[in-house]
Amino acid sequence: MSHASEAVIGVINGGSSSLKFAVYEGDRRLLHGQVEGIGAHPAASATGANGEPLPPIPLGPTPPASPADTIPVLVAWAHGQLGGRALSAIGHRVAHGGLHYDRPAPITHALLDDLDKLVPLAPLHQPHNLSPIRAALAHHPDLLQVACFDTSFHRTIPEVSQAFALPRAMHDAGIRRYGFHGLSYEFIASMLPDVSPLLASGRVVVLHLGNGASACALRAGVSQATTMGFTALDGLPMGTRCGELDPGVVLYLASQQGMAPAAIEHLLYHESGMLGLSGASPDFRDLLGSTDPAAAFAVDVFCYRAARQIASLAAALGGIDGLVFTAGIGEHAAPVRAAICRACTWLGVDLDEAANQSHARRISTHDSRVKALIIPTDEELMIARHTAHVATRVHQCASVHRHSSVPRTGARASS
Repeated sequence: MSHASEAVIGVINGGSSSLKFAVYEGDRRLLHGQVEGIGAHPAASATGANGEPLPPIPLGPTPPASPADTIPVLVAWAHGQLGGRALSAIGHRVAHGGLHYDRPAPITHALLDDLDKLVPLAPLHQPHNLSPIRAALAHHPDLLQVACFDTSFHRTIPEVSQAFALPRAMHDAGIRRYGFHGLSYEFIASMLPDVSPLLASGRVVVLHLGNGASACALRAGVSQATTMGFTALDGLPMGTRCGELDPGVVLYLASQQGMAPAAIEHLLYHESGMLGLSGASPDFRDLLGSTDPAAAFAVDVFCYRAARQIASLAAALGGIDGLVFTAGIGEHAAPVRAAICRACTWLGVDLDEAANQSHARRISTHDSRVKALIIPTDEELMIARHTAHVATRVHQCASVHRHSSVPRTGARASS
């Protein structure tokens, strides 16, 4: 099949000291790479469509001080790798879209001003998502930029699931459950019809388990409930984030321990989760390879909490037909999957130990009432799809506007 008519789409996902990028033509990835260690010892690498290493990315004599500083170099380098073909648009991952942005949107300065107001709700992600966007707009003002929100997929959640038990005025003002990892869950939902048509129309709990971790209840591919909330702190414990926490703990830390809001924020986002529980590392590879009882305890807490959340999401769905593991831990950590599945035996999950150890697509037995699967996620491809769709819509609108502004033959143009 020829890809000549497909738009060429760039994808950027900015972090605090790293930046991932990719270029797609339709669903075909042309190149993919990342710049890590920005601000300290930056290093860049990239691979082509078939996984082959690409020429080094020249970061220049002055190393980039922030992910945003890499944008001019990366876009120029990507153009060089595309054989003269120009990017049609760049899609950016944005953690929080708030109450009003329920779908991908062309980026304007007014949109960025709105998204800036949401930084306190996603302090680990939002600022680092927005700074590369500003750099791309500054260096390529005529290139369409599209924001793809991690919260958008969850705007389908019923209001009863969004609501906190706070005064109604606060709910109406936007203090409610938003959920995150939506691009990942949307990609999994798009894969289910091919992987398992029965699950695609059924009740599925998806576990996105990485340094950030959450779970989502899907009914016929539509989000019904999720574990993260107003911010990306809620739900499962994560690499350095606390997950679900009695709000009274925060009040106690402030009133009795004298901790300032900034100190509490740092504790909950940077010193808790697996790092806090183990006292050693936020990385599951370290924890699973350690003989320290504290490391094992941290993993046990994580798996216990995951199983509890699965049960809660199954209740939201009125039952469960499938369980899907995805993201770094979900795709690669067999012991974590095994512990979670064993804790869900009562729900109807019957683990196939050998399949789980070999990271097979299906890790439940063939007579298991609940099917358990591993499906690798691809958030960047989801961003590329959304961006291509927005680009098509924008270009069609521009074309209609141009044609409607041209006087018809024989008609009198207004003076």
